Amino acid sequence: MTSILVACVGNIFNGDDAFGVEVARRLSGVTLPDGVRVIDFGIRGIDLTYALMDGYDAVILVDAAQRGQAPGVVSVVEPDLNEAGDSTTPEDLALSPHELDPTKVLRLASALGGSCRRVLLVACEPLTLGGEEGVMGLSEPVTAAVAVAVETVEELIDGMMAA
Repeated sequence: MTSILVACVGNIFNGDDAFGVEVARRLSGVTLPDGVRVIDFGIRGIDLTYALMDGYDAVILVDAAQRGQAPGVVSVVEPDLNEAGDSTTPEDLALSPHELDPTKVLRLASALGGSCRRVLLVACEPLTLGGEEGVMGLSEPVTAAVAVAVETVEELIDGMMAA
């Protein structure tokens, strides 16, 4: 049986950064195959690091990511796990209790011996991340992108389970 972790991340106080959190909420109402686990990690990077050590066959990260596209565009990216694990300086492995940097989490998990074979990122281009004051709630284009991301995650899971 294939085991898949859908790891949704984001900060609800930073506008569109809450994208992953909202995707997790929507996925909680969807029936997914056995072996698939959806977790809203919020900004708890150390919890995600430990989850990556649990021997999943694949991880689908869901997060807002600035990739230079129009706000609300959803894309699937397969990070180079060798590149993510290359740097092991203390700065590259340090996790902040106030934010979650997926690259640092992947580096730390790799340094600790984690061996997930495949990681995909379902990313949404944010419109706003709240600025210094922060803001609650997703912008209109990112709200519309949540349904697209849920469908994308379901398609990725179906493809992985069929492989």
